[in-house]
Amino acid sequence: MTNKKTKIIELKDVSKHYVIGDSIIKALDRVNVSVNMGDFVAIIGPSGSGKSTLMNMIGALDLPTKGRVYLDNQNIAGFEESELAQIRGKKIGFVFQTFNLIPTLTALKNVALPMIFQKIDEEERKKIAEKILRRVGLLHRRNHLPNELSGGERQRVAIGRALANNPEVILADEPTGNLDSKTGKEIMKLFVDLNKQGKTIILVTHDTGLLRYTHKTLKIKDGKIIG
Repeated sequence: MTNKKTKIIELKDVSKHYVIGDSIIKALDRVNVSVNMGDFVAIIGPSGSGKSTLMNMIGALDLPTKGRVYLDNQNIAGFEESELAQIRGKKIGFVFQTFNLIPTLTALKNVALPMIFQKIDEEERKKIAEKILRRVGLLHRRNHLPNELSGGERQRVAIGRALANNPEVILADEPTGNLDSKTGKEIMKLFVDLNKQGKTIILVTHDTGLLRYTHKTLKIKDGKIIG
């Protein structure tokens, strides 16, 4: 069996309900999703469709009201927050629309930050962070603060940080949303390269123009997968 056919994430009959006053909001309604190792998947849908909630389930950021969430064949639906944090730290790298970099840390230290929580010593962190910055084309900017970088450079640093603990999955939430179209294309090409190198990429977006980069599309509307 090749890596491409190895299931890495699976959601089975996952529902997420929120109680607001006397109303029950069904953010997700009996969703079934399967992602194989090496996939490049886009989750697409309008605002309020359930994209963010689905991302939170896949990324172990939240737990379902009903159903099961499997990561590497392990059902994490009943895990404690401390267990979820460990899984997120080791298996999933996150990239956000607003970059979420620490403004007082250099590019190098932003990339190295997740490794602190995995108890990697300082010298090793620096070595790995430099290697990653070279990989994303930003080693020459390693000593610059975020406010000294362009939007595209900041997103490259954010992608580098997501790679810090060598996760199996990169989860990107509207990663080109704050970038101009030329820079957005450069960032998407970087994701394509990472995918070719074996990373599983899950892209959450409302931009249908990004679908040409991905292999598989999950369309969500009103909390249901419709295609």
